[in-house]
Amino acid sequence: MNTSIFNKISMLAGAVMIATLPALGQTADTSWYRSAYGRHDEIGAANLLSPAIVMQSIKLVKTGKTLPLAVPVDKNLPAFRHRSFHLYNIQPGEQGGKTLGPNKFSFNDELVNAWTGVGTQLNGIGHIGIDNVYYNGNKAVDFVTVEGVKKLGVEKVPPMVTRGVVLDMTTHYGKQIVPGGMEFTVADIQAVLKKEGLTLRKGDVVLFNTGWLELIGKDNKQFLEVEPGIGMEAAKWLAEQGIVAFGGDTWASEVYPNPGTKEEFPVNQFMLAKKGIYNLELIDSRPLVREKVWEFLFVLGQPLYVGSTQVNINPVAIY
Repeated sequence: MNTSIFNKISMLAGAVMIATLPALGQTADTSWYRSAYGRHDEIGAANLLSPAIVMQSIKLVKTGKTLPLAVPVDKNLPAFRHRSFHLYNIQPGEQGGKTLGPNKFSFNDELVNAWTGVGTQLNGIGHIGIDNVYYNGNKAVDFVTVEGVKKLGVEKVPPMVTRGVVLDMTTHYGKQIVPGGMEFTVADIQAVLKKEGLTLRKGDVVLFNTGWLELIGKDNKQFLEVEPGIGMEAAKWLAEQGIVAFGGDTWASEVYPNPGTKEEFPVNQFMLAKKGIYNLELIDSRPLVREKVWEFLFVLGQPLYVGSTQVNINPVAIY
């Protein structure tokens, strides 16, 4: 082969390889495998919670009022793709009007056949992975079983008692319901924080109010097909602030579908798998917004389902 032609082919091949390096780098990058909290860590950003943060957050309680932050769950609540919820009332040994004992004891028992990701939920850091690798470099083949995960389960997550912050995006955009597909930028978040007179602190739980819950029962199709939320730029900025969890009144807590790409939930991948930051979905912040309560004591003690990566919750706001 002519030497000059061979050199040109080699240069072209090299250029092609260089052009594809970013894409290759995304799949080959393993730098995120090692957690900043140590190679054996299983709780991620929950490490930031401390007695000092608890004591500081308690000072936010001025009136003693409490508000539940969960939505009621039943079979009609729209849920992500394959998920469903069914509750059955059973009265064991009481068929045909029977009772138990001379005192005619009777009782109700409930059996639930459901996915743990229906309704208001805590998404643990073992819930979302990147190519079957999860937080702290844990490979699915090493810890995922049909009876639950052997690492990163929600039973490992300590109680979350910290400052909660609500960012009202409805007022920011001047919409009762922020349009689906709207991406919240760092500038948007900073503008809302300034308006509410807040600065994010280490250990915060950051919740976005978008009005999206207003669609439930009115337009369930739209509710599940799209949603407003943060993009990658905002996710990185929030992570830099040292937050423990992010979320809000949508079902994925990030803009969906992702603008300009076909990526599936890249923000959740970044926050949970890479940063160990928890996701709180379907949080009902409407009462807080109505009362203009922008910061409050956030209290969460989730069910300790051993081996689950997500679980239904009812966090409480105290202010």
